[in-house]
Amino acid sequence: MQRYFILIHLIFCTIFCIAQPRVVAHRGFWRTEGSAENSIASLQKAAEIGCWGCEFDVWLTADGVPVVYHDATIEGIRIEDTTFASIMNHRLPNGEIIPTLQQYLQEARRHPNCRLIFEIKPHRNTKREGMISELSVELVNMLGLANRTDYISFSKNICKRIHELAPQAKVAYLNGDLSPKEIKEQGWTGIDYNVKVFEKQPNWAKEAKELGLEVNVWTVDGKEELYRFATMPNIDIITTNEPTILLKSNQHNP
Repeated sequence: MQRYFILIHLIFCTIFCIAQPRVVAHRGFWRTEGSAENSIASLQKAAEIGCWGCEFDVWLTADGVPVVYHDATIEGIRIEDTTFASIMNHRLPNGEIIPTLQQYLQEARRHPNCRLIFEIKPHRNTKREGMISELSVELVNMLGLANRTDYISFSKNICKRIHELAPQAKVAYLNGDLSPKEIKEQGWTGIDYNVKVFEKQPNWAKEAKELGLEVNVWTVDGKEELYRFATMPNIDIITTNEPTILLKSNQHNP
């Protein structure tokens, strides 16, 4: 009888391991010593622990320098309204200086097994959104990272522009107000929606998969929630602040 239960456990663990969605570190792997959100260290550490992908956020300064940072402001200064020189010495909680996009992408070249989930933040107008989109694609292409960079944004305009500039790239929408059918009609490749969207629209993941779209859910934290989404049908990718929970379960299973 004991052998029977062991066998059942092994079969379940194997199925879980095979079916488990890919893991993306939200703003990098920052909940660990020496790291910080959107830091170079968070990218390095996401790659070191075996994350499939590392998500990061990008803004454009007033003088046209793309920087990696989540919030719209730094110490009360709006990034879009200031020059790079005025924020270039800002230190992240781990002591690093705020990275430019070029510095971040140059480091990414050293970690070829970690995919880049490149979030472009909505900017104040379509002109600036066009500028950041063009600079982003240009840098990604220049550094030879096009084949492992996926773009995401809350801005429909940015998603459209990226799709025009890089028609072969994966582009996923974040805001959650478009159905999978509407995403498909835009020519984008996936939905990257908050957990609350999938709770309100429980059929959207299935509909997306039937349309050939990729499904990413964010931000999933806590062991119970992570395991719930990891075993949920039609979820391709989980974005989390706690990537080690799923990665360790994967490593410990046969």
